[in-house]
Amino acid sequence: MFTIEHEFDATVITLVDEGESHLQEDVIVNAFEDCVTIEQFDPRLNEMRRVTLSMTQLRDLAAALNLPEGVYHLRRET
Repeated sequence: MFTIEHEFDATVITLVDEGESHLQEDVIVNAFEDCVTIEQFDPRLNEMRRVTLSMTQLRDLAAALNLPEGVYHLRRET
């Protein structure tokens, strides 16, 4: 399950793990104009952990999900 909320400066997507066992904490994705943050609560440390991706990194990640093993360099189309 997931939710999508549009806030003033970001789109917030929350991913909820609904599997049978070994459930993970919710993942929160904040999409801003210039970056995307991914947050997840770490119960071992009792704190929220955050990763920030540039828009270029996000584009590369999206492309990588559909490519076979290898090294790639994406070019911008002009």
